[in-house]
Amino acid sequence: MRSPSRKWCSLLIIMVLAGGFFVFPIGLFGFVENMRKFQIVKPNIIFRIDVGTEVNSLKETDGGVDDHHQRPDTLVCPTNMTAEERKAWMKKKVPEFGIFRSTALSQQFEQRAEKFFNGGCDGQFFMTWIAPVKSFRERDFIAMETLFDAHPNGCLMILSRSMDSKNGREILKPLIERGFKVTALTPDWSFLLKETHGEGWLAEIKEGRRDPGEIPLAQNLSNLLRLAVLYKYGGIYLDTDFIVLKKLTDLTNAIGAQSVDPISGKWNRVNNAILIFDKKHPILKEFIARFSLNFDGNRWGFNGPHMLTTVIGKLERRPDYNITILPMPAFYPVDWNKISVFFKKPLNKEESRRRAANLEYLNNKSYCLHLWNKHSSKYKIEEGSVIEQLISDHCILCQHTRNT
Repeated sequence: MRSPSRKWCSLLIIMVLAGGFFVFPIGLFGFVENMRKFQIVKPNIIFRIDVGTEVNSLKETDGGVDDHHQRPDTLVCPTNMTAEERKAWMKKKVPEFGIFRSTALSQQFEQRAEKFFNGGCDGQFFMTWIAPVKSFRERDFIAMETLFDAHPNGCLMILSRSMDSKNGREILKPLIERGFKVTALTPDWSFLLKETHGEGWLAEIKEGRRDPGEIPLAQNLSNLLRLAVLYKYGGIYLDTDFIVLKKLTDLTNAIGAQSVDPISGKWNRVNNAILIFDKKHPILKEFIARFSLNFDGNRWGFNGPHMLTTVIGKLERRPDYNITILPMPAFYPVDWNKISVFFKKPLNKEESRRRAANLEYLNNKSYCLHLWNKHSSKYKIEEGSVIEQLISDHCILCQHTRNT
């Protein structure tokens, strides 16, 4: 990786991947729920990523935008507002939000996407990034590394206004230089939502005719954007807080269960952190319609996992929808509040046995491990932990940046 220039600082990054502990569906092991912060002890594996300058100076001449207007907190209505006040506030603020602004890059999205995918891909992958470039950190980068470890000939498109910039390209450069096909494109919302209910929803939000709610709008924009891009192109969407363990392209029209009923064993909630669907799949259009018509910006997860769970519950048995609900271990083998032990090194023989069993279980049963960044980003990896081993097994650049 090239040395830092005057405009770039080299960030010494030791992979920090959401903390927690593993719960086997059959309750194989119990774990201590001690949610203290862990100090990282990892002198032998070092990750370096060049990160850009402060966001307030990020005004690019190549079509990039001032990252200040990309920050998720700028898309949050002030507290203690009524629904009508929030609608009026959003209408007033829309011109300031770079995410909605039409630029040369957003207008070229369709052509750039076609060119990117036309080169041949062993799988079309998508991520979204509705945040500043400087917020793209080590855990997000390891998601890309492990994705390409499992799919070296895949194509990854990051839909992001802020990453579609010189600073964003610098972050992606280490992967591109090694022959991996990854790019960041500024999305064209009007093109992606055309002839779906999402088109009307976005117009209502921008015109102050729909309550955006108290939940950060960026979260719901990401919920909608992942559905729209899969409907338009087909492929695999995944959040940036995963460790990919196995090839995903063998799966078709699949979504993962996040939880199951303890009595019946049947799934009772799915999650939208990974979505695998064919182009124009009818259930994607149903998802977009449900999102748009029943939108509630005041309930966390309502327009994401809750909405998908509701729609699938009604349609999964219809043959024309042809979807597969994968069991919990596939994508979500551990819940967000039970993952911290995966970041602890074993302290005795019993804990070492549990670590080995957890790794064997993941390697046998899981395609990915979701890290639940929102809840676990404060946890750091300890040497000898499950997460450290998974990173060592599935990273790419680590072999080039190992501190010897």
